[in-house]
Amino acid sequence: MTTPASEVDSVIGSETDPDADQFLTFVLATEEYGVDILRVREIKGWDSVTPIPNTPSYIKGVINLRGTIVPIVDLRQRFGMEEIEYGPMTVVIVLKIECADRDRIMGIVVDAVSDVYDVPKEEMKDAPDFGSVVDTEFIRGLATVEEKMIIILDIDHLLSGDEIIMTDKLTA
Repeated sequence: MTTPASEVDSVIGSETDPDADQFLTFVLATEEYGVDILRVREIKGWDSVTPIPNTPSYIKGVINLRGTIVPIVDLRQRFGMEEIEYGPMTVVIVLKIECADRDRIMGIVVDAVSDVYDVPKEEMKDAPDFGSVVDTEFIRGLATVEEKMIIILDIDHLLSGDEIIMTDKLTA
């Protein structure tokens, strides 16, 4: 069960608002999150990974995706949520991450893919400021779409922690 990003793009149709960004949304627990559709390379059903020793528990391991070694991060664990057993709706979203030194391909495990939405730039709200108690650095913004709140993630910040960079170096 693999869906290339180009097919995801074709599902949303060719009529898009030039003043809007498109986001692939997915579910973790009861919340809906979004990532920039242009960063999505592929959506795959959950399959086994090769674990890497001495990595944080949220780094599930790596997969070989057509000759590219791709680190896989469980977003539930990365966000400190309750761990659940993977089921038939569990997917890996393969993303292009931009770092200072180079671009990388990484995968995130999520409960389920939801939809693709156009979000007008003026509809995107800044993440609330909780002070130093809560780190919202990885939240790009919040948007209300079809009467539901979507948390738009900044995947470059979210997936560029020292532990993840170290895993990437181990697999290079």
